[in-house]
Amino acid sequence: MAMLASLWLPILLSAVGVFVASSLIHMLFKWHNRDYRKLPNEDAVRAALNAGQPAPGIYVLPHFADAKECQSEEALAKFREGPVGKLMLGKPGAMSIGPMLLQWFVLNLVVATAAACMAVGSMSGHHAAHTAGLATLLAYGAGAVTEAIWMGKPWAATLKDLLDALIYAAVTAAVFLWLWP
Repeated sequence: MAMLASLWLPILLSAVGVFVASSLIHMLFKWHNRDYRKLPNEDAVRAALNAGQPAPGIYVLPHFADAKECQSEEALAKFREGPVGKLMLGKPGAMSIGPMLLQWFVLNLVVATAAACMAVGSMSGHHAAHTAGLATLLAYGAGAVTEAIWMGKPWAATLKDLLDALIYAAVTAAVFLWLWP
């Protein structure tokens, strides 16, 4: 526990470093902007969704309660005709970036702390940096692959997410190498 307490500075600075790197990626380089598309009939889709008054959540198109229903002729016809997808809806209102940035920074701290816990037994800064970097890569990258497999996220967008994760891992590894006690 004493060793982990001595890692408060690399934990904090790697969380800040990841936060800064992600800010540069999303606000300066903007390489994810093309991953989000506008529907050609956005107003009509919004009107149709508003007519149903759906609660915030994740919706599936077409939706069937179980795998057996998915094999029915009606289901197969709906899958063939499309659209097929998942729709994530948030609560109505103006987007408030502050709480999301705070949650992102807290996640960065949690990942950095987990990486430190994994690296705490390392005998050298190089080993600690390697361990912390790999832990960070897994933490930020695995979810992107899961979304591609199960949620239908395009693989091109997923590869960009994996590049982000690699950058975050490099930042974390560099901080741990630099500040390892």
